[in-house]
Amino acid sequence: MFKHRSLNLPDLQTKIIDGRRFYETPEKNYYPSITTVLSIRSKQGLSEWRKRVGNDVANHISRTAAARGTKVHQMCEDYLNNQSFNFPNKWKEHQKSFLPWCLFNQLREKALDNIDNIYALECGLYSNKYQVAGRVDCIAEYNGIPSIIDFKTSTKERTDNWNENYYIQGSAYAEMFSERTDINISQIVILVVTEDGTVQEFIKDKGDFLQGLTDVMKEWKEQNGT
Repeated sequence: MFKHRSLNLPDLQTKIIDGRRFYETPEKNYYPSITTVLSIRSKQGLSEWRKRVGNDVANHISRTAAARGTKVHQMCEDYLNNQSFNFPNKWKEHQKSFLPWCLFNQLREKALDNIDNIYALECGLYSNKYQVAGRVDCIAEYNGIPSIIDFKTSTKERTDNWNENYYIQGSAYAEMFSERTDINISQIVILVVTEDGTVQEFIKDKGDFLQGLTDVMKEWKEQNGT
């Protein structure tokens, strides 16, 4: 059974504005999601990929990957919420999704049981300092160290230089969490499971990516006139 720490964090509502996700803060500010902000750096690569494979194929790949990722995330969240023990019938439903179930089990065996003392799962956060918001997968101790933990699915193994946006995203969540709770978290953990069952663990220090966060927020504001 995983231990949870009780924190009183506000439930943020989302709003789609011009096709982009924003979060409404308790102060009635609308801040873009960190994934929306980071997407300004990946648009060119995505556009080139779509031209190469065609829109129909690209749409199919994107939908399949999104559905797979959503199911694996839900399984991880339920497992860390101890629902495999408390809600066995729901757990049986998860097993019907064969590939996501297999990927989840690889994560469970090789990484998830390194997690404990959970602060938050699928929790909305925001930063007035950076004027950005988002929903973090998991904030907990990882091998005994308080960490921002993000679960990713991938068709193939990732190299470290592909992950800069993930590290900036994790650093943003750490800054948001610190503002909301006064709890400082420096470690970023990215857990990637690939379709062949490989589990990759990337561990970074938040401080190495705060300048990247500052830079991308500046780019966002310049492009959007804010």
